[in-house]
Amino acid sequence: MSMFTTCLWFRGEAAEAADFYVSVFPHSRVTDTAHYPEGSRLEAGTVLTVSFELDGQRFLALNGDADFPFSEAVSLQVPCEDQAEIDRYWEALLAGGGQESQCGWLKDRFGFSWQVVPREPIFRDGDSPEAGARVNDALMAMRKIDLAALEAARRG
Repeated sequence: MSMFTTCLWFRGEAAEAADFYVSVFPHSRVTDTAHYPEGSRLEAGTVLTVSFELDGQRFLALNGDADFPFSEAVSLQVPCEDQAEIDRYWEALLAGGGQESQCGWLKDRFGFSWQVVPREPIFRDGDSPEAGARVNDALMAMRKIDLAALEAARRG
C-alpha cells in the first residue's frame, strides 16, 4: 500500500461516486464511511467521507460544503492491456452522463477526468519522424483511443 491517499472533493455525491468507482474497477472496495456529527456545518448524519480502494490504491471521497470543481489539471490514468479493456473502461466511466474529450481523456458523471490509455507507449523510440507525426495526427483526431488506427497510422 502507498503511504498516499488521494482525496476527491464532492458536493454531496461522495458515497455515490465511491460506489460507482468501486463498481468499475476490479479488486476495489469501500472501506469506511464517516458522517457529519451534530452541530456541524452540514446536517448530522450526512456522509462526510467515504474511504475506498481502487485495485489497492487508497482514495477518500469528501463531501464538502463549498464548491471546488474538478478540472483536467488532475486526472487518473487507466493503463489498459488491449482494445477490449480500453472499450470497457471507456464505456463504464462515461456511464450515467460522462463526457468524452480527446486523446483518450474523458470526464465521468461527477466531472472527474480520466485518461483511458494503452499500457504500451503510443509513441515509440524506434518510430521514424514521419511515423511519429502520423501517429500524432491520428491521436489528435481521436476521442477514445483506437489501437488499430494508431498502428495503421504508424505503418502509413
